[in-house]
Amino acid sequence: MKRITLIITCMTLLTACNMQNNPLISESPLPYGAPQFDKIRNSDYLPAFEQAFREGKQEIDAIVNNPDAPTFQNTVEALEYAGGLVNKVSYIFYNLLEADTSDELQDIAQQISPMETEFQLYVTLNEKLFQRVKAVYDQRDSLTLDPDQRKLLEDSYKSFERNGANLSESDKELYGEYKEQLSLLTLQFQKNQLASTNNFRMVLTDETELAGLPGYIREMAASAAKEKGVEGYLFDLSAPSYSGFMKFSDRRDLRERIYRAYNRRAFGDEWDNTATIKQIVDLRYKIAALLGYKDFADYQTELRMVKNSESVWKFLEELRAPALPKAKEEVAELNRFARSIGFDGDQLRPWDFSYYAEKQRVAQYDLTDEQLKPYFRLEDCIDAIFNLAGRLYGITFREANLPVYHPDVKVYEVHDADGSFLALFYADFFPRASKRSGAWMTAFREQRIENGVEYRPFISLVTNFTKPTGTTPSLITHDEFTTMLHEFGHSLHGMLAQGRYASMTGTNVDHDFVELPSQIMENWAYEKEYLQSFAKHYQTGDPLPDSLITKIKASKNYLSAYYHMRQLQFGILDMNYHTLTAPIDGEVITFEKNALRSTDVLPTVPECIISTSFSHIFSGGYAAGYYSYKWAEVLAADGFSLFEEKGIFDKETAARFRHLLEQGGSVDASTLYRTFRGHDPQPSALLKQLEIIK
Repeated sequence: MKRITLIITCMTLLTACNMQNNPLISESPLPYGAPQFDKIRNSDYLPAFEQAFREGKQEIDAIVNNPDAPTFQNTVEALEYAGGLVNKVSYIFYNLLEADTSDELQDIAQQISPMETEFQLYVTLNEKLFQRVKAVYDQRDSLTLDPDQRKLLEDSYKSFERNGANLSESDKELYGEYKEQLSLLTLQFQKNQLASTNNFRMVLTDETELAGLPGYIREMAASAAKEKGVEGYLFDLSAPSYSGFMKFSDRRDLRERIYRAYNRRAFGDEWDNTATIKQIVDLRYKIAALLGYKDFADYQTELRMVKNSESVWKFLEELRAPALPKAKEEVAELNRFARSIGFDGDQLRPWDFSYYAEKQRVAQYDLTDEQLKPYFRLEDCIDAIFNLAGRLYGITFREANLPVYHPDVKVYEVHDADGSFLALFYADFFPRASKRSGAWMTAFREQRIENGVEYRPFISLVTNFTKPTGTTPSLITHDEFTTMLHEFGHSLHGMLAQGRYASMTGTNVDHDFVELPSQIMENWAYEKEYLQSFAKHYQTGDPLPDSLITKIKASKNYLSAYYHMRQLQFGILDMNYHTLTAPIDGEVITFEKNALRSTDVLPTVPECIISTSFSHIFSGGYAAGYYSYKWAEVLAADGFSLFEEKGIFDKETAARFRHLLEQGGSVDASTLYRTFRGHDPQPSALLKQLEIIK
């Protein structure tokens, strides 16, 4: 017996030693505790998650079994800090799952999903834990709590309530089953969408097939072909490749081919997402109904600025009704223009829109991407956003020699005006097959104060900009620079966070408030004083001419009603799915067409679909929340008018906005906005900015 005991003890010690050597678990020796990306291997994730969930449960058990009466500190605050290792591992794994994925990582995600759901349910459906939180909540009015502590208490109680704590035992079991199924399905949706997207390649070898494509598009396609080991020019469905081809190719047949591929992703192929969508939507409704809500949209919007789904529908209609006629006028005018330069069809089809829109824009404003791109070298744009943050908020960025998860990534130390450390900022700009499309901001660690120690955040900005080639640096379009500012606004929200509790710092705010910091930053992309501070020709060094800046500003609202309607379409489609109170009856594509009938301004293509690649709502965090982009545009239009009034670099206005950014979710979003702007926002502010109304 002694020998067996000794062997077991040695094995236990060895396992513990291995765990401590796991770079996802062990204390990082790097400056600021930065992630050890150079040491992390795929084989580290599963044991790290297993250990994290074990520790998390032990921390929950310690709260539940505490013999002392429940207090804010020993229950609510202790719960806020419980599961710290789960968060630490999750931040790294799930961010890399999107930014640098692999089949192996996706398989690991499938294995982790039920474990994660089980842990979440261990917390949210823990009756004894809930009763301790409830005991503190019931005496909230007699407690001496700071405002952020009071909000944490209220948020914690509401979170339990919204996650099934008041359900019967049988309903709790059902709720758990629904959550586990939903978790796996959302992962499957993203996996299907990425696989279907990456499956398409269009290789062109004949010069006639390249008609109309500018040099930088050809060079990018040639570089992509070389990278894949094929002859000719390779076009795929990544944003720079797809949008560039649609905008410039003279070959209508090829535009139609790539358009149909893009708009049939994960539809009718081996990665078809239609059944997955039906299951996701039905499960979300079942969860909402189980919790006592009319539909999933009501459940989602309850804790947002908008408060309920009826208010969302009202808001969307306020923006749709005046914009639809204007959008139809814009499309009619584009049809007239297209015919005037040789288009011989009855009306423009969706694969014609970008092509003729670009030609009309050039004709109206004498402005092209090729004219502008030489002035927007990526390195200069990076410096420009750093300098803007410096002028507004006094912060500085310095490139750091720290490990990264991919050779394309750069990392910077961020310091405040007094020299204190604020954050690490990771920048990952170029497309690759292992990265999902689009642009986003995320965090590897969020700001918090725990046991008297402040942990500053690690923020990441991810895009899919054109890679440099052998002869040309990375040159981005003005639209891409605007996107860069947008995501940098989110990044500032994370980097400037000043709070106690990670669940209420940075971008952890009402979902329809989270886009304000990003949307407002886009405005600087059209300001002459700012553009002239950095936009210089990468070959000659000449500054961006006044004439081009004038054209950029003049063309800002080109086809604004059309693009406004396009965004509304996404929000309306999202709400149609998430106000359902029964399973989808019939085909998903039919449901989509019916949902969007009141927003169509171009002829629909019966075989094409948005939903099967609509990752924002089916695998991202925007279910019943896509409207928030437009909601935030309203906030941003109204908010930026204060900068316009006081000066775009006005220190006092910037200080007021920094205060808004620093507070995160510790203060009610409506209160934060009124404090900054002095009044509630109105939808008319956006409609006026877009020149849809006067």
